[in-house]
Amino acid sequence: MCVLNIKATIERYKKATAETSNACTTQELNAQFYQQESKKLRQQIQMMQNSNRHLVGEGLSCLNVRELKQLENRLERGISRIRSKKHEMILAETENLQKREILLEQENAFLRSKIAENERLQELSMMPAPGGQEYSAIQQYLARNMLQLNMMEGQGVSSYDPLPPPHHDKKSLELQ
Repeated sequence: MCVLNIKATIERYKKATAETSNACTTQELNAQFYQQESKKLRQQIQMMQNSNRHLVGEGLSCLNVRELKQLENRLERGISRIRSKKHEMILAETENLQKREILLEQENAFLRSKIAENERLQELSMMPAPGGQEYSAIQQYLARNMLQLNMMEGQGVSSYDPLPPPHHDKKSLELQ
C-alpha cells in the first residue's frame, strides 16, 4: 500500500509539473516565434531599403559585378515597361485628339455653311424686287436652301448651334 501511495504521489507530481511546464513552454514558444518573426520582418525591411537605395544608385560600392549586372537588367526591364506604358498612353491621347479634330472640322464646316446661308439671305433681302415673280423666286430659293440646311442638321453634323434659327418673316423680306 505504501508503494501504491508513493507511485500515485509521483504520478500526480509528474502531471502537475508537466501542466505547468507545458503552460510555460507554450508561452515561451509563442515568445520565441514572435521574436523570430520580428527578426525576419526587420531583415526584409532592411533588404527592401537596400534594394530601393540600389535602384536610385546609392550604396552600390558593396555590390559585386554580378549583382550590379542583375541590378542593371532589373532597371532596364523597368524602363522598358515604363516606356511601353508611356507609348500606349501617347497613342490613346493622339487617337482622342484626332477624333476631336474631326468633330471640330465637321462643326466648323457646319458653321461656315450657316454663315454663308445667312450672308445669302442678307444679300437677297437687300435686292430690290421689281416684280412679284422675283419675290416668288426668292421664296422658293429660301425654302430650298432651308430644306438643305434642315437635312444637314438632321444628319447630326453638329449638336452645337450658336446661331439662332433664322426667322422667315415675310414682312422682313418684302422690299418697300
